[in-house]
Amino acid sequence: MSEPAVRKAIRARRALAFALAAATAVSPMALAPAQARPAPDSFADLAEGLLDSVVNISTSQNAPAQKEVTPPKAPEGSPFEEFFDEFFNKRNGQGGPQQRQRKQSSLGSGFVVDASGIVVTNNHVIDGADEIVVNFPDGTKLTAELVGKDAKTDIAVLRVKPTKPLKAVKFGDAQKLRVGDWVLAIGNPFGLGGSVSAGIVSARDRNINSGPYDNFIQTDAAINRGNSGGPLFNMNGEVVGINTAIISPSGGSIGIGFSVPANTAQPVVDQILKFGETRRGWIGVRIQQVTDDIAESLGVSGAEKGALIAGVNDDGPAAKGGIEVGDVVLKFDGKSVRDMRDLPRIVADTPIDREVEVVLLRKGKQETRKITVGRLEEAEPKNAALKPPTAAEEPKTGAALGLRFSSVTDELKTKFQLKPDAKGVVVTGVDEGSNAQEKNIQPGDLLIEVAQETVQTPSDVAARIDALKKDGKKTALLLLSNRQGDVRFVAVSID
Repeated sequence: MSEPAVRKAIRARRALAFALAAATAVSPMALAPAQARPAPDSFADLAEGLLDSVVNISTSQNAPAQKEVTPPKAPEGSPFEEFFDEFFNKRNGQGGPQQRQRKQSSLGSGFVVDASGIVVTNNHVIDGADEIVVNFPDGTKLTAELVGKDAKTDIAVLRVKPTKPLKAVKFGDAQKLRVGDWVLAIGNPFGLGGSVSAGIVSARDRNINSGPYDNFIQTDAAINRGNSGGPLFNMNGEVVGINTAIISPSGGSIGIGFSVPANTAQPVVDQILKFGETRRGWIGVRIQQVTDDIAESLGVSGAEKGALIAGVNDDGPAAKGGIEVGDVVLKFDGKSVRDMRDLPRIVADTPIDREVEVVLLRKGKQETRKITVGRLEEAEPKNAALKPPTAAEEPKTGAALGLRFSSVTDELKTKFQLKPDAKGVVVTGVDEGSNAQEKNIQPGDLLIEVAQETVQTPSDVAARIDALKKDGKKTALLLLSNRQGDVRFVAVSID
């Protein structure tokens, strides 16, 4: 074959290979990833429209006065005596020791939500401050008044008096955020005002154990010290979160930051502006997580396990509405309770004095109760201890489920430091390596219920366990009270 023919054949083969590659590239399987929303070419237009609404917040606090150490004295008659006296007199303003007050400063971020001068930030940014100054991007500095704050959600509302209307931003709907959505954080990291960082929503509904209403947005947008109180924006320029916390071994961003969702923050801000404080709903219960073994014992099925009622205040709204210990709340005011953490948030957001329907599971059957929501006070009354029927004191003992137990006697009250009115069956021992030990049941705990039936004597316990065995149950749901009167449900294996 001639050289031109060889070249022609090579070109033909290359053309065929290219055609095959192109055909593969346009196959349906290859097109699927391309349908995802592309990353923006730039965040410049979005950031430009938002920067003027984000502020830096500086605070100062008068630290406790410190007593200065008595200055050293040169030997009398020394040529340095006059020098020492002059130096330390100038330093202290007088010859002897004195009290001096020091000022401490901190920096944070915030954002304008009302053009008249309303600014939102974190409570921990301004907590304990004697003076709060809001610094605007144009260089304006205005002293702020604290309208109100809420430690439970770490939110504070400030008011300044500008000479002209400010540029405000609006809250968006954080519920519409999906994991993987783009977000923009603007704030004052390390005192560097007007810093912009972009990232995605890494997770939702994060619980970092910082408060009773944790449901943080997790993001990998860079959040550092000084970003606290700053806004997290969606791609429409709406505030979907308030940057609050980071996880970092070094103190700098490692891509794990947390923001209070707008749907949590906005009602708090609105209440503070209206009342100067928060006014949350309250029903007077103590709740517990429905674990897999407890769910099996209660007959709860599905992903939404609800919240288990472990204690009820005697005079609270729940008690008046017929809610009982052992009930599992599945829905509250039409909202699903997926797990224990959902109920406090839903109740807190419910208007005070509203009558609501509560769908619950009681002994395997769904029931509906109506209760009128009360108001959560900061000095909330302590949850009432359960009051099972009284039992005559009888020195009987028993053993089951890896537990040894006895009726309550004066001797056991003294031994385990139980309360004088302790009722139930007292646990006197726990077998080594038993499931009861794994569930942290301790000698001195009071056994109040077995399978949601009150027990008063060891024979009651034995009868309930025998009944469960006959029904083919694998676990026994126990209601226990510790020495302090705190109650909890524990599911223990019957085998």
